[in-house]
Amino acid sequence: MFKPIVSRRGRSAARSLSRRDFLAFSGAALLLSVSPVGRAAATSLLAVRVWPSLEYTRITLESRDALKFSHFTVQNPERLVIDIEGVELNNVLGSLPGKIADTDPYIKLIRAGRNKPGVVRLVMELKTEVKPQVFTLAPVGQYGHRLVMDIYPSQPVDPLMQLARRGDIQYQGDVAPDQPDAPAQPPAAEPPPEPPSLAESRDGGGKETEAEVSRLITIVLDPGHGGEDPGAVGRGGSFEKNVTLEVAQRLQKKIDADPAMRAVLTRDADFFVPLGTRVAKARRVRADLFVSIHADAFVRPDARGSSVFVLSDRGASSSAARWLAQRENSADLIGGVNLDVKDPYLARTLLDLSQTATMNDSMKLGRAVLGELGGVNTLHKPHVEQAGFAVLKAPDVPSILVETAFISNPEEEKRLTDDAYQDKLADAILRGIRRYLAKNPPLAKSRLASL
Repeated sequence: MFKPIVSRRGRSAARSLSRRDFLAFSGAALLLSVSPVGRAAATSLLAVRVWPSLEYTRITLESRDALKFSHFTVQNPERLVIDIEGVELNNVLGSLPGKIADTDPYIKLIRAGRNKPGVVRLVMELKTEVKPQVFTLAPVGQYGHRLVMDIYPSQPVDPLMQLARRGDIQYQGDVAPDQPDAPAQPPAAEPPPEPPSLAESRDGGGKETEAEVSRLITIVLDPGHGGEDPGAVGRGGSFEKNVTLEVAQRLQKKIDADPAMRAVLTRDADFFVPLGTRVAKARRVRADLFVSIHADAFVRPDARGSSVFVLSDRGASSSAARWLAQRENSADLIGGVNLDVKDPYLARTLLDLSQTATMNDSMKLGRAVLGELGGVNTLHKPHVEQAGFAVLKAPDVPSILVETAFISNPEEEKRLTDDAYQDKLADAILRGIRRYLAKNPPLAKSRLASL
């Protein structure tokens, strides 16, 4: 061991140090020894992600450790300020301003800088008045700690207003003053003629019976997962959230081409939608049917085939169905829901489904769709399965969950990402919907939601 050489004079000088000098010297040495550790205490950001959409824009900061923050808004011009403690102003955070697109509906630009020692300040310049939600999420799945900034418009996007702009309905409500491009209320239109696939049903003698549709049939398509929640990931790197959106958009175009039907998507881009919000949107537009689209995954790569699920109030029909429901119901944990927000309307929509008629209709719809899927792909099970899926709990809307194929199976993953196969899946689901509607025409409802 190396020992410094100290002269007698040096030893004498050291002995002559007072207790106060010694303590001061020791304190300084201690400070020097911990200062590098103090600098390391500032956590590094692992990733920043931005998910813009018409409904809201989400910004996520992922870090090794939990982040402390505070935020406030400033008017004239509209700004949102977030102060984050104990984080380094590194290249990851420095990349955030460049991730804000000019087309973002709500954020004009973001500036990031050191506000004071140990505190980084983010300043968002906004395009309109907003109601932000800023919250943290504990580590889950592939993610570490996350700080989430959800930028909602002060006037939430109304799905009925979107339908009005498409010309599907006459919107009987006040148009918000900040929406100058909203069209004037159109005159009430005659219901569109019904195509033979929906209008004609015959009795045993070949005589047409009454099956007239006096309004557009509304089908809500729910592409599973999205945004922070990728869903299942295939061996080749395909994300379930992308497959489900592509299939849903193909199906939407086919449904909208039918003059008697219209389709509404719970999400039309890559952003996260909580399970309860998906259900609420279907009820808000008074949906006749709800079809949630997914791409299955299992621990065994040889699992294959298409499946259809409906809600069960008596437990799952198999252990695999129970496992799948638990995985799908964890989407809110992965995607990230602000648990501080209490919405009594959403709470009502997530009550256990008790209407026997709705559950029976869901089973009929499921059988019709499953029968058509059997002509496109192997069926994982020859019957409709049941489990407690939260996204199927609209108490007054027949609802099914379609597992198009196993994305965890390399062969089926390739098919799921093929344009032609996606088109076949959409055609099969639509044929199943038409088969169901031919025998179960929707009940008379108002053309507008009145909740």
